[in-house]
Amino acid sequence: MTKEKWIKVFIALIVAIGLYFLPYDSFGVAINPVEKRVISIFALAALLWILEPFPIWTTSMLVIVTMLLTVSNHGLLFMQSDAAGTPYANLISYKAIMATFADPIIMLFLGGFFLAAAATKYRLDMNLAKVLLKPFGNNPKYILLGLMIITAIFSMFMSNTATAAMMLAILAPVLALFDSSDKGRAAFALAIPVAANVGGMGTPIGTPPNAIALKALADSGLNVSFGKWMAFGVPYVIILILISWFVLIKLFPIEKKTMELKVGDRFLKTPKAIIVYITFGLTVVLWVLGEGVHGMDSNTVAMIPMAVFALAQIITKDDLKGMSWDVLWLVAGGFALGLGLQATGLAKDLIGAISFDSLPVVALMIGSGFLCLLMANFMSHTATASLLIPIIAAVGTSLGTTLAPLGGLTALIVSVAFASSLGMSLPISTPPNALAHATGFVDTKGMAKVGIVIGVVGMLLTYVMMYLLATFHVL
Repeated sequence: MTKEKWIKVFIALIVAIGLYFLPYDSFGVAINPVEKRVISIFALAALLWILEPFPIWTTSMLVIVTMLLTVSNHGLLFMQSDAAGTPYANLISYKAIMATFADPIIMLFLGGFFLAAAATKYRLDMNLAKVLLKPFGNNPKYILLGLMIITAIFSMFMSNTATAAMMLAILAPVLALFDSSDKGRAAFALAIPVAANVGGMGTPIGTPPNAIALKALADSGLNVSFGKWMAFGVPYVIILILISWFVLIKLFPIEKKTMELKVGDRFLKTPKAIIVYITFGLTVVLWVLGEGVHGMDSNTVAMIPMAVFALAQIITKDDLKGMSWDVLWLVAGGFALGLGLQATGLAKDLIGAISFDSLPVVALMIGSGFLCLLMANFMSHTATASLLIPIIAAVGTSLGTTLAPLGGLTALIVSVAFASSLGMSLPISTPPNALAHATGFVDTKGMAKVGIVIGVVGMLLTYVMMYLLATFHVL
C-alpha cells in the first residue's frame, strides 16, 4: 500500500481504539467490554469504508474475522472473560457470525447472479432489449425513455454495474453520431446510470441495500416477500423513471430528430438456451406469486436456477469465477455488524440511553433518509446501507407503534434502503456513474445537477408512497 493508504488505516485504528477507551459511564451509557469492542469494530468499518485504503469487500472480511476473535464464544481466550475469570454473558455464537456468509439473503442474491450470468451468456438480455425497444420508434426522446425502462428492468435482476456496462456498449455507436453541440448525448449517457440505480430498487435482488433491508426486516419479525417488495418497488421505479426522463430532456434538450438503434439478434433455440428462458421466466413468476401460493419463500426459489443451471452445465466453473463474490462478502460484513449490534445488546443499551421518544417520528424518518442519501453520494451504497440500516432498525423497533401512521418499521427501513440507491450525484457515487462519466459525454457538473434533483425528488416520492401504503394498510 502507498503511504497515503497507510495513514488512512492508522487514522481508522486510532479512532477505533479511542472509542474503546472512551468513558461511556460519564455520558450515562452503561455498556460492558464486549459492547465496547462492537463499537470499535463498527467505527473501524465505517472509516475504512469511507476512506477506502483498500477494496471495501476486504473491510467486510476484516469485520467478520475481528468479530470472531473478539466478541464470539470461540474467540481469543482472554477476550471471553473479565479479569476475575467470569465469562461474558453477551458473547455471540461463532456459528452465527460465520453464518452471515451463507445467510438466506446471500443465497437470494447468488440466485440472481446465476440468472444474470445465464441471461448474458445466452443473449437473453440483448434480445429482450431489441423486443422491448420496438414500440418506442425512431424519435430520440422516446428512444431515451425506452432505454431507461429497459435498463431499469434489467437492473431489477442483474448487477447495476453489468447492466450499465451493457447498455452503454449498445449506445456507444449512437453517441458518436451526435453533434458536439447537441446536449442530447449527455442525456443519453446519463440515462443509463440513472435508470440502473433506480431500477435496482424494484426487487429484493436488484441492489445489495435491498438485501440488507430485507435481512433487517426479517430479524425484526417482519416478512416482506419478493412479490410484496415488487408490489411497491416496481410502481415506485416506474414513476421515478418517468420523472428522471422528464428531468433529463429538460436539462439536456435533444436536437437530433431521428435515430435508429440496432440491438440484439435472433433468440437462440438451442436446448440450453431454451432451458435458460424457461427457468428465468419460471423463477420470476414464482418470486412474484409468493410463498402464500406455492409454499416456497423467495430465498428457496432462488436456489432453483442455481441447481438447474449447474446440472445442465449452463453455468460452468469458469462462469462462477466471473461472478461478483466481492459483493456477497461485502453484504455479509454488513450482516455481521447488524448481528453484533443486536446480539450483544449494544443497540438496546444505546437506544435506552437516548430519548428517541422525544423526537418527532417524521423528523426521524426524513432525517435518517437524507443522511443516508448524503453518505451514499460519497461512499459505496452497500457500505452506507450496512452502516445505517442496523442502527435505524434498532431505533425503529424501540419506537414500537409510534411509526405506524408513517408505515411502521418497514417504511423506515425501506426508505433508508431506497435513499442509499439514490446517491448518484458524482462519478464516484456508484460504478454506473463512473462508466457514464468515462464516455466523455457528460461532465461532473451535469451529473451533479441530475443526481441532486433525482435524489431529492426520489426521497420525497419515497415518503409519499410510504404514507399512502400506510394509509391504505398495505404495510
